[in-house]
Amino acid sequence: MSSVLPVKDGKVVDNTSSKTTTTSTSGTSSLDKNAFLQLLVAQMKYQDPLNPSTDTQFVQQLATFSQLEQMQNLNSTTANNQAFGLVGAQVEVSATDSAGKTTTTNGRVDYVVIANGSAKLSVNGNLYSMDQVSTVLSGEFVLEKGLPYLTKKVDETFDKDNQKDISFTVNLGSGQTVATDVAVIINNTVIDTKYVTLDGTKVTISKEALAKLDNGTYKPTIMFNDANYTTISNQVSITVKGTGTTTPTP
Repeated sequence: MSSVLPVKDGKVVDNTSSKTTTTSTSGTSSLDKNAFLQLLVAQMKYQDPLNPSTDTQFVQQLATFSQLEQMQNLNSTTANNQAFGLVGAQVEVSATDSAGKTTTTNGRVDYVVIANGSAKLSVNGNLYSMDQVSTVLSGEFVLEKGLPYLTKKVDETFDKDNQKDISFTVNLGSGQTVATDVAVIINNTVIDTKYVTLDGTKVTISKEALAKLDNGTYKPTIMFNDANYTTISNQVSITVKGTGTTTPTP
């Protein structure tokens, strides 16, 4: 790349052979005031003498670079604050190796360190940048992924004049939160276990228990015997009707 040589007394001076002291600066992706001053000096040095830049233009450029520097500082501070706020949280992080393969893992953020002005999160013993965090998970959500649940809402009617058992399907959970039995609570009273059965994933409330209820709509609570004693409310609705005076058909 050609360089511009100085002119003295109308002659071009070649001082390339003279001993000079140079200062090298490492590259940086940030545009701060130092970068602006370097650009300003270069612009003033090599500007067109027939159409020089005005003081107003330089001031406008300085204001632009100042705003840019403030935005960069603000973004860095915000990202670091967000990182500190993730300590103790469950996150999913993605990392790409030299072969271009991306792997995703999840774990708890144990601590945060600041390296070269950027926050690094420690997850499972490895450090990740904020850009590698793809998802933030609540501890409750991670736990709930293996908890028992009802596969769908239940809305049934029990007719005392045509009595039938009521059944519905549940998921008993997975991992360390698998249930092996259930209890049904209606009106704050636990139904006797002889009236509630669990066959595989099918829960059945016998007609003998339902026939004792007054007419109306009930929302039983289902309690599982998993490690967390998972309790589900407002997912089952049973409407009881009829007089119970009709003689059942044999």
